[in-house]
Amino acid sequence: MGRQRQRRRRYEDGHGTLHVEGGTAPVPLEIAASRRARERGLLGRTGITGAILLTPASGIHTFRMRFPLEVAYLDRELRVLTVQTLPPNRLPLPRLRARHVLEAEAGALTRWGVRAGAVVRITTPGADTTAATLPMP
Repeated sequence: MGRQRQRRRRYEDGHGTLHVEGGTAPVPLEIAASRRARERGLLGRTGITGAILLTPASGIHTFRMRFPLEVAYLDRELRVLTVQTLPPNRLPLPRLRARHVLEAEAGALTRWGVRAGAVVRITTPGADTTAATLPMP
């Protein structure tokens, strides 16, 4: 018998909340799901309150950024593959298994408990928790 595929939630541009397994309080989250929003990302900003999720994405750059970033690469189940800090004007290698990229100001992800192997959960307003949360059972 074939393996059943889990339905995965597709995000839309907007806002949500980041919850870190074993981490601190919920964190405000911007969601960049459209091509235009992903391309814009954090360009031109001098900082961010909370974090931004780029989805789908497996790589980023920090050209024309005004501040250093801490970046977490997430797989399909929102498990953190790796976390790295990047100064402006860098082009790190993409992560092949990554499906989402979480960006925040340098040091923020570490303070929130985001580390390799941790699982994050994302909720969006206006939807029930089951539909708005990844991964889905």
